[in-house]
Amino acid sequence: MDFKLEVIVIPVGDVDRAKEFYTGRLGWRLDADFAADDGLRVVQVTPPGSGCSVIFGDRLTTAEVGSVEGLHLVVQDIEQARAEMVQRGVDVSEPFHDSGGIFHHGGTEGRVAGPDPQHGSYDSFATFADPDGNGWVMQEVRIKAPGR
Repeated sequence: MDFKLEVIVIPVGDVDRAKEFYTGRLGWRLDADFAADDGLRVVQVTPPGSGCSVIFGDRLTTAEVGSVEGLHLVVQDIEQARAEMVQRGVDVSEPFHDSGGIFHHGGTEGRVAGPDPQHGSYDSFATFADPDGNGWVMQEVRIKAPGR
């Protein structure tokens, strides 16, 4: 049985502001924007090349606005991806790698400035947040590990 991750729900405070950020600024595809009579609103967006979408809206979750951290976007070149995001007006951290070399720590703990010197897959990162503070991590993956 396959279990495929299809959708991530993120809590936002202003649906239209979030929609503008994800579709207008980031350039993600708008898949849906539905509203029900009871005030439920669902907006679904998908990053370019992704098989997983993001949903936000009104009355979708009781999670605190901006409380999601560690959402990962896999990119092939961390510096090129960061430059594209900056060009789109997104405040993105400088590339970094982790002092332990396994995976990044939470927050800014263990960050070493600059991408991984060998540009090893899974080893370089940059971060940004949406207007509500939901935290994203771009992770450089040049070659996927076997079986992935």
